[in-house]
Amino acid sequence: MPKSPNDKLQGTLTLLILRMLKSRGPLHGYGLLELIHAVSNELLQVEEGSLYPALHRMEQDGWISAKWEITDKGRKAKMYSITARGEKQLAAECEKWTQLTRGVARVLRYS
Repeated sequence: MPKSPNDKLQGTLTLLILRMLKSRGPLHGYGLLELIHAVSNELLQVEEGSLYPALHRMEQDGWISAKWEITDKGRKAKMYSITARGEKQLAAECEKWTQLTRGVARVLRYS
């Protein structure tokens, strides 16, 4: 059975969320979904069923904080922000990603 292109996001969602929050500042969940999709030139699409459990876990781990705010459209939304602990985790996630991509590149070049 073929896997969904979104299966590629497994294991990178924390990295993507933390990076977007560091770049853009506080965002609500739907804003994160849209931003990741737009910044990736529509190549990555995070599903709500993956995003919200990840946000909850990251909040419990102290990597992000959340507070309820009123959006520009007058709706109440939970806004997420990266914490100092989250910035340290982002650096660790970036290093893991760099190591992973180096390893994959080596395998692809192997003959």
